[in-house]
Amino acid sequence: MARAPRVELDSPLPETVDGRQIRAVAFQASRLEYVDKTLRSVGLTAAGSRALVVGSGRGLLARGLAGVGFDVVAIDPSASATALAREAGEREAGEREAGERERFAVRYETAPPEELGVAAAAFDLVYYADTFEVTPALDPVLAEGARALAPDGVLVYDTVNRTLVSRLIYLIAFQRLPMTRIMPPGRYAAERLRTPAEMTEALRRHELRNQDICDFKPRDPRSLVKATMDRRRGRITDEEIPPIVDFVLAPDTRPQVTYLGYARKA
Repeated sequence: MARAPRVELDSPLPETVDGRQIRAVAFQASRLEYVDKTLRSVGLTAAGSRALVVGSGRGLLARGLAGVGFDVVAIDPSASATALAREAGEREAGEREAGERERFAVRYETAPPEELGVAAAAFDLVYYADTFEVTPALDPVLAEGARALAPDGVLVYDTVNRTLVSRLIYLIAFQRLPMTRIMPPGRYAAERLRTPAEMTEALRRHELRNQDICDFKPRDPRSLVKATMDRRRGRITDEEIPPIVDFVLAPDTRPQVTYLGYARKA
């Protein structure tokens, strides 16, 4: 029997299974599509605007936002993730023409989401990734996000709903089942999975008005199971996951697992 792979977040070792990075690559296209849709909806443009990514991990989303024109600061609570993000940014910069490098530059920092260490009202876009669903105390996090957000800015987030399906996936399949485990035990807990109504109320407490909820999910849920098992067995790399899973926005359906949303200052 093949030995089970090592599951470790923010690990530089290619043989380890890092559930954070798996989610980042799988969600990337949907995240960027939703940001584009939101910017058009509220009348903001990326060029000349500043973006803050909280929970940036290895920096994939931050570099994607830089690529569409934002001046980006990426913050993560993990120093290991920040180091990996800087390395990836430097590697990608080395592959670009000299004139393109400054455009894609991102500033990477390490800080907890409750104490970001950024100036007040400094960002036109604040994006929370991989944060709300692992945060036991949401109010200090949202207070800091509201502080960093410019008066006319937009706060975008994605998170995990609390439903029977999401519990089965995030609490059992991703953390406990040997064949599909990609996260360390305790990464997710039922009380940290929040419904859209709970998110809306939490945002309201910090004078942020939630203006949209958008489901996003694999086009075929069976593809998520297959990709997870294949990645654990070393049959595919993280970079090969997105076309297999094929996450899509589903604005007209009720979120059963993951959803996106955005809020603005009231």
